[in-house]
Amino acid sequence: MLCCAAWTACQSNGGASHDHAHGTDVEAHDHASHDHEGHDHESHDHEGHDHEAEAHDHEGHDHEAGAHDHAAEADAHDHAAEAAAGEISLPAAKAAAAGVEVQTVTAGTFRDVIVASGRVMPAPGDETTVVASVSGVVSFARPLVEGALLAKGAPMFTISSERMQDGDAVERARIAYEKARAEYERDSSLVADRIVSQKEYEATVERYRTARLAYEAVARDDGQGGAVVEAPAGGYVKSCSVKEGDYVSMGTPLAVMTQNRRLNLRVDVPERYYVLLANVTTANFRAASGDKLHRLADLNGRMVAYGRNADDASAYIPVTFSFDNAADVVAGSFAEVWLLAAEREGVLSLPVEALTEEQGVYFVYVQLDEDCYRKQAVTTGATDGERVEITAGLTGGERVVTRGAIHVRLASASNAIPAHSHNH
Repeated sequence: MLCCAAWTACQSNGGASHDHAHGTDVEAHDHASHDHEGHDHESHDHEGHDHEAEAHDHEGHDHEAGAHDHAAEADAHDHAAEAAAGEISLPAAKAAAAGVEVQTVTAGTFRDVIVASGRVMPAPGDETTVVASVSGVVSFARPLVEGALLAKGAPMFTISSERMQDGDAVERARIAYEKARAEYERDSSLVADRIVSQKEYEATVERYRTARLAYEAVARDDGQGGAVVEAPAGGYVKSCSVKEGDYVSMGTPLAVMTQNRRLNLRVDVPERYYVLLANVTTANFRAASGDKLHRLADLNGRMVAYGRNADDASAYIPVTFSFDNAADVVAGSFAEVWLLAAEREGVLSLPVEALTEEQGVYFVYVQLDEDCYRKQAVTTGATDGERVEITAGLTGGERVVTRGAIHVRLASASNAIPAHSHNH
């Protein structure tokens, strides 16, 4: 537009106007240059603004990217921590040294169980009561303490009535025996000559034999010091009923001997289990005298009988088992008993020692790999004292710690495995 104006002015004013037009062009040129410089400056400012904005955007993008990376790392860390939660690190070498054993859980046979209490009793015929053969004062032939082992015929007591009113019983028996023997010898020589009748001779023989038996029953080897009471059978002294110097009458119990070969287990079963008793064939028990679990199946045990009615004094039905005392169980001790009834198939079960308990909740430890375990809560059912039924928490096929679970539990308290995670 300036150029058009200048050209018009030139045409109107001719040469005289050329200088003015030239000045105008210069001025216009200067103005245009000024405008161009201003425009360039504005462009420069715009470029600076864009550069700052770009830098700001770039820094913001980097910051957002760093924040995003940090969030990703935190998420990965949380994921690893979540994956490692509940897992326990225990090196295989340490587990083997601690006796940790692992088994694969499989379904199998399990029996219905009746839990009851009972008592171990001596078996009939296994105990013998030692009684006084004569009346008199007791003295011990040897120290008799409970549990002492005696052979058959071993002297136990000596009973003397030497200073009693009726005199010594052994001496009286000896006198009667010697008198009867003399009559027997005399009549034996006279019966052949018919001086003594056959009837009188037979009466003499009877008196002689009776006197000899009475004397031999109470006489000592040396024939002095009173009547000796011997052990009627080999076995152990269970109890002694007299003290040194006690006076006893003939037939008074002095001691009880037991051979301790067979024992009875008497179990008191609640009435509500009566219908299940017909299926009971054996039992497991743990006596109060020890912590070992005993299986009647391993002790030649058998059920003797079970009651058909409840005890008059209580609402319990007696069940009696007989077994060999190969386990050195103390007769008279109380016991916790698990009666085993009908079998069930397809039951998951674990040894009792595989479970640990915390605040009423039971746990097992599942092996994830050679060095890693996981704590698993389970729900239990019946137990036979040796194994326990698992009703929830396991599905079968898991490798579970069956021995040494306490060592895995201690390992869980000593490390949180921050650097270990198990990927499934």
